[in-house]
Amino acid sequence: MHVSIKDASATIRPDATGVGKLSERLLKLVSWNLLHRSGAMVHHIVEIIEKEKPDLFLMQEATEEIGTLPSFVGGKFYAQSWPGKRHGLAAWSVESLESSRALALPASKLPGRFPTRFSQIFEVDGVTVANVHLSHGQLLNRRQLRQIAHATEGPTAIIGDFNAVGPTILPGFRDAGPRNTTHYAQKVIPFRLDRCLIRELRVVSGRTLNRGSSDHHPIVMKIEHGD
Repeated sequence: MHVSIKDASATIRPDATGVGKLSERLLKLVSWNLLHRSGAMVHHIVEIIEKEKPDLFLMQEATEEIGTLPSFVGGKFYAQSWPGKRHGLAAWSVESLESSRALALPASKLPGRFPTRFSQIFEVDGVTVANVHLSHGQLLNRRQLRQIAHATEGPTAIIGDFNAVGPTILPGFRDAGPRNTTHYAQKVIPFRLDRCLIRELRVVSGRTLNRGSSDHHPIVMKIEHGD
């Protein structure tokens, strides 16, 4: 099974974007499910980057076209494809990350089900950040969270589209994301699907943004780490 994480680098242009380098103690994250069919485009992401100035922008349901992002805002782009799917996970960083890897998650063994999902794992200034788009099965997505917890250590943030209904209890972690509705199923039923779990970190703030052309609201997290 082929899984790729590629680094499509471009020159950082802080004067053009107003984005600075990663801070030593404060990390600002944005996570957004873009809706691959007819959702957010590159220029929508550029608008958020220029306004919010995140250190790391995590994306779910990102298509190949999103890889042009560095040509508009500089920085580094990391894409992770999923076998048999035209969309996958992606991340934009203001500067090169210490390391990145793909983590295979538990999958349903039933015929015809969604192929194996992966988490995108980054090391950012001493913090592990896991970008996720978890399965819809409520037992399965909890197993996937446990897999990530076991595969990481120390200060960690798991952030993205959890597809989880109800509490997500993960030993050592706490749910630190905004409590707002982030998605309306069938445009009617409200769910808080986009979340952030943290371990050995402190939350400075968490909020949602307007969803724009996607069917999910982006979430913005400021987290603090260190002594």
